[in-house]
Order: sequence, then C-alpha cells, then structure tokens
Amino acid sequence: MNRQRNRGRVALASLAAMCAVAVLPGQAHAADGPGAYTFDPAATAVQGTETNADASELKPGSVYKSSIKANQKLYYRLDLDDRTNAYVSAVVVPRKDGKVAYGDGITVSVRDLNDSQCSSEDAIFESAEFPRPIAAYAYRTVEKDSTTCRAEGAYNVLIERESKATSAADEWDLELRFETEPALAKGEAPPTEAPENWPSASPAPPSGKQKRTGGSSYYDATSLETGEWVDTIAPGRTRFYRVPVDWGQRIFATAALSNNNASDEFLGNALAVSLDNPARGHVDDATLSYAGKPTSVALDPLPPVAYENRYASASAVGAMRFAGWYYLSVTLSPKVAEHYGDTPVGLTLKVNVVDEAGRTPYQGDAGIFGVSDADRDMAKNGQSAPEAGKSDTMKVVAAAGIGSGAVLVLGLGMWTLLARRRAGSAPVPPGAGGPPPFGGPPQTW
Repeated sequence: MNRQRNRGRVALASLAAMCAVAVLPGQAHAADGPGAYTFDPAATAVQGTETNADASELKPGSVYKSSIKANQKLYYRLDLDDRTNAYVSAVVVPRKDGKVAYGDGITVSVRDLNDSQCSSEDAIFESAEFPRPIAAYAYRTVEKDSTTCRAEGAYNVLIERESKATSAADEWDLELRFETEPALAKGEAPPTEAPENWPSASPAPPSGKQKRTGGSSYYDATSLETGEWVDTIAPGRTRFYRVPVDWGQRIFATAALSNNNASDEFLGNALAVSLDNPARGHVDDATLSYAGKPTSVALDPLPPVAYENRYASASAVGAMRFAGWYYLSVTLSPKVAEHYGDTPVGLTLKVNVVDEAGRTPYQGDAGIFGVSDADRDMAKNGQSAPEAGKSDTMKVVAAAGIGSGAVLVLGLGMWTLLARRRAGSAPVPPGAGGPPPFGGPPQTW
C-alpha cells in the first residue's frame, strides 16, 4: 500500500511540475521601477578589477552584469586562441534620475598583455544630454597582415568611465557580452576592401500602420520587419526594437513624433535614436528636436551587410560587418515632461529592409551572426526573444503533458486490470478498482 501511495505522489508531483513550467514566465531584473532597463536574466554577476592581474575571466557566449563608478577604470580577462575573432560589448545603464553631461560615457578596449590595443570604441552622451542605455564594443580580430593581437593567450578588456564634475556620481550598471565570430567556410575568401559606394535611396515601406510596443532592453526588444509601426513613448523612457538584416541587405529607419497640443516650447535634441549591430556594436544615431508639432528624423543610409565592411575606415560602415538582429533604441528626453506633461507621445517607426538575402560566408552554425526562418517569423509576429522562448516552452510542455497524461491513463487501466486478475472471478467492490486516490480505502496524504 505504501508503494502505491508513493506512485500516486510521484504522478501528481510530475503533473504539478509541468503545470508550474507552463505558467511561470522567465523573470528579468529591472532596476529603478517601471520602464527601467531589463537586464538579461541569464547574466552572471562579475566584478571588474582595477588591476589586470586580478581580473575575472569572461566566457564566450556569456552575458554578465557589472557596474562602474565615476572616472573608474576596470579590467576583465579573455582567454583567446590564435584564430578566432572575439567581440566584447558593454551596455552602460545610468540611473534614470541621474544627470549626464556632454562627453560623459565609457570607452571599451581589448588589449594584449603588452597593453597593445587591439581595438577601442566609445559610448558617450553627446548633444542628447540625458541618461539612457548606450552601447559600445571592442574586438580582437585576427588579421593576416598584422602582427598585433594575433597570439594565443590572455587578453584584457578595459572599460573606462568619464564623468564631468557636474554629472551625477552614481554607479552605472553594465551589461557585458562576449561573443566569438564563426570561422569562414573553407575556400571562402571575401574581398579585403570595403565598398565605397552603394545605393542610398529607400523605397517607401508598405502602407498601413500596425501597432507594436517596444521592449525595455536588448534582451526583450520587440521584433520588427519592413513596415510602419506605431507606438507611444513617455518622457524619460527608452523603447527597444530589433530587425533581422541578412547578408547583402540594407536597413533604413525613420522615427517620427506626433503632435502634442499642451505646448509649443522648442526642445533641442528631444529624441535620441540609435542603431546597434548583432554584437551590440554601435552603428549610427540621430537626434530630433521637438516643438509640439509632427516631426521626424532618419538614420543615415548604410551599406549592405557584408563581411568586407570591417575594412572600412568609417565606423558606421565597419559595424555593418555581419548579419543578424540589428537593434533600434529610441529615447524621449525627460525634459519633455516639463513642458508637455507626462502623457506619452505618439511614436512611429518606418523600417525598410531591402535587397535579396545572400549566403553566409561562415562554416557551420552562424549563431547570432545570421538570420534564420525562425527569426523572420518572430519579426513577422512581433515577438521578443523571451516571448518566442516562452512559446517554444509551452509547445514542449503541451506535448509532454499529453504524453504524460496518456501514460498515466494507461498505467491506471493496467493497474485496474491487474487488481481484477489478482481477485480472480470475485467481484470488485465499487471504488476499489484502482490505486489511491482513485480506488481502495481512504489514504492519509
């Protein structure tokens, strides 16, 4: 009888576990209340160090959460081979109610143990002087004709923060990622010079506005495809979107604010728009002034995604070096609330991805540096990464639930049959044809 009772408990526990998986969404930490940046819940806490000898190692394909104080310099460590291109990005997240000035920001660099710089990039606040998440990356790429940063071994990631004396001295959160680029396919030899010219005209997106609500970070950015997308944005808020852009394709983006009749006060650089590549490397940005009337701003025309773009001297061209999800972030200045109130303003994004998709130059799985059919489906349906993951989990749980239910019913039926066989031809008393709790005498659980 004890054995039967244990079996019943196991069955019920299994069903409860499946139900729990089905109803509990993934949790993501968001600081500073509603509308704050949502950090990737997979992020591991890591502490930067002020001496490279004590630096914590970052692992490929991983995401980390750290922080940095005003005018601090922090080290992290990479262990690299002599053939793989490595990218480390840093998203800096100031406090929402903090103060930033022109030139505040961070510099990210990758260096060898002789302190030779492999690459460096800034993420700084310029004309749009209000706090918001901004990103930059640095990398070690193995160049055939270069002797710098080619050796296997330990490398340093150095993140340096600059803050003016008039700026808030609060710590800034950091979201760090370390990604490695797939190897080129055998026999693949892309050009070693970046294109100098490309078509810059953007065709009009399909007619018909559609509603899409942006996310609060790179992690939960809302997926978009070519089209005209309507949202709202409140002062001090940042909306995140992502667009799949494949090899050989170009992306065009325009952001527009609707009118607000509460005032006609002119505010310079009231809206900040930024585009970042799949490795969170900065591509381009633009700002928009506002005076309560409809207005818009477009990102500069960009080249088609191509491996050889990395050889360009212009950083915006160099950042269009791989396919994958490109991220659009849009921030409305908190100063808008002073003259127009806290009511969200209408926001429209016009997105165009043009040209036929080309083939990947990589061998094997491209990972984040490619566009799959599943990515295109997410863009069509407007799913964020966690929403798509939750949908996949629910499908698995549903299938597992059906399978487990069938096994449980089959097991109960066999149990009843065995009980009757043991009883021979004697009639089975009502309610005794199965294991507890479906039959037999009452049990204490």
